[in-house]
Amino acid sequence: MTQSDQDASLSTSAGPFPAGRWPEGRTPMQFGLMLPMSEGNPGGAAPTFADLLTMTRLAEDVGVDIAWFADHLVFQWPPAWESVGAWEVMTFIAGMAAATERIALGTMVNCTGFRNAGLTAKMAEAIDEISGGRFILGLGAGWHEPEYTMFGYPFDHRVGRFEDAIKIIQPLLAEGAVNYAGEYSQAINAVNLPRGPRPEGPPIIVGAFGERMLRLTARYADAWNTVWHTDASETAENVANLERACAEVGRDPATIVRTAGGVIAMEGFDGDP
Repeated sequence: MTQSDQDASLSTSAGPFPAGRWPEGRTPMQFGLMLPMSEGNPGGAAPTFADLLTMTRLAEDVGVDIAWFADHLVFQWPPAWESVGAWEVMTFIAGMAAATERIALGTMVNCTGFRNAGLTAKMAEAIDEISGGRFILGLGAGWHEPEYTMFGYPFDHRVGRFEDAIKIIQPLLAEGAVNYAGEYSQAINAVNLPRGPRPEGPPIIVGAFGERMLRLTARYADAWNTVWHTDASETAENVANLERACAEVGRDPATIVRTAGGVIAMEGFDGDP
């Protein structure tokens, strides 16, 4: 099964959480959809903005809690290494925010290597304002080297670069200010003004499974994601690793929202189920 053959859903289990930060669901277990942002989906062409808006509004109408959107610039897969394009996520999600009413909207996840950390926080605050407090900022270290190479982003030290980024983004959103000089990113006496509808900004979810990334998740994130699984039992080891990371940094694991992504074969699927 390739990415172009898949659609995906995200389920969320929300524990104790500051009021107004994580979007409320109809049930304790929330459900989301990962919507396609690239070429190569069944049908071939990338969905237009109008297509994605129709999908998002339908998800909203039937009670889906969260619509998720990936952050990629291009895909290249062996053996042909042909370029498969993708829409820029923050631009599209801002449009979705203005054209929907209830459904939460999130990135799954923003690659911190593609944008300046301070600008990422400013963009997240703006989208949260447009949406009326429905945005979730997903963050990750990135993994697909061809898009880094093509657009001139460094691929090395991705976790170190991620650490610098989240140390800037998290306080800018939660507190509105930061003064940080890291090895890869800096924000000197930076402020995040004006502020959107939530005093502590939109929540941050991190996609992570490595030990260092899980410790950063436990220290700085509001929520955590593990993807993509075909069996719910596959999440158990990752959950245990997250809880271990929480213990290492002194955080109650019940205070972090956990999300897991599952793969669903859709019409047009080509391959073994």
